Amino acid sequence: MINELMDLDLWMKDFLVGQNMGEQFADYVLLVMDLSILVIVCLIANWITKKFIVKGIQSVIEKSKNDWDDIFVEKEVFHSLSKLVPLIIVQYLSVPILANFEFLVSFVHIAVVVSLVVLITSVITKTFKALEGVSFRIPYFKDKPVRSYIQLANILVYVVAAILTFAVVMNRDPLALLGALGALTAVIMLVFKDTILGLVASVQLSSQNMIKVGDWISMPKYGTDGDVMEITLNTVKVQNWDKTISTIPTYAFIADSFKNWRGMSDAKGRRIKRSFNIDMNSIKFCTDERIVEYKKVELLKEYIDSMQSEIASYNGENKHDKSAMLNGRNLTNIGLFREYALQYLKANEELRKDLTLMVRQLAPTEHGLPIEIYCFSKNIEWVDYEGIQGDIFDHLLSAISDFDLRIFQNPTGRFGN
Repeated sequence: MINELMDLDLWMKDFLVGQNMGEQFADYVLLVMDLSILVIVCLIANWITKKFIVKGIQSVIEKSKNDWDDIFVEKEVFHSLSKLVPLIIVQYLSVPILANFEFLVSFVHIAVVVSLVVLITSVITKTFKALEGVSFRIPYFKDKPVRSYIQLANILVYVVAAILTFAVVMNRDPLALLGALGALTAVIMLVFKDTILGLVASVQLSSQNMIKVGDWISMPKYGTDGDVMEITLNTVKVQNWDKTISTIPTYAFIADSFKNWRGMSDAKGRRIKRSFNIDMNSIKFCTDERIVEYKKVELLKEYIDSMQSEIASYNGENKHDKSAMLNGRNLTNIGLFREYALQYLKANEELRKDLTLMVRQLAPTEHGLPIEIYCFSKNIEWVDYEGIQGDIFDHLLSAISDFDLRIFQNPTGRFGN
């Protein structure tokens, strides 16, 4: 084809010179004509490549049973490859076309090589983008910081592309330029400080499984409390509960402390840990009359029968004079309330019975005797969890008065007994 093109150029040149056109001017006319033909050929080749080859590949992919390969079509990886054909044609035909303009040959060669580097860089980065999309469809990689590694790979590709481009333009050995960059290591470290710190932090976060997409984290220093949306090389994006978005440097998760609530999700139980204060002036021993009333409570009957038998046996063995309440052992209203609260929690189907569940006294304070409820709800969703917790305390606070107990309030709003 090249020989035929050269023969055609010679014939056209002879024809133009024969028409009383200067030889040099004829060369320029031929150059314009050849370049126009070259542009048309490249456009046709690009169209044919897209119309038949790329479309053919896309149709095969669309008919495949896999859905992950569709991402390569969406990211236009094959569409970018179609531009490779015109570059090959230009490189192949530029020598005969520019035979009379040798000074342009090297310029075209440099332009083609640089374009080739840019094209390959584009294809590689789009392939990385497609691989990132594929990783999101693989369960193992869904919560991994894949985007961080893709960003790092893109940076390396851009650096290599820049070195090759400068090497071609300046007609230098790429390894020599790479050595020159090595001498500027300190400057590079300063320019890419955040990227390097982010890379190190991202590797540590991933290897130690400290944080992943979907985790609920709390980081008071940055005013962040919400779900992790995205982990990149430099930043971690978090959507707070008020729907605002916080962007935190990745390395901050290594340098500063944060709370990850993932354990709660993995355990399928959300902790309820709340206390209320009992007015200690209302705590007292239970009389026989009150015990009879308490036995009517289904959650307490079995416990009271068991404790009465145990207390009677203990007091009889030790010969305590029960004409005085202070002698021997007795049931108390606070003790019965604690047992009632415990049995109420155990009967609640919304709570986990295989995790810690208890009702305990804390150290008395000037605000009364704290009674703490400690348990785990089965439902960890925030709204549902708050509803479960509210129902528990609604009931227990309402039941307090039935045990002749009073909640401490400051001021109490209550005078006398």
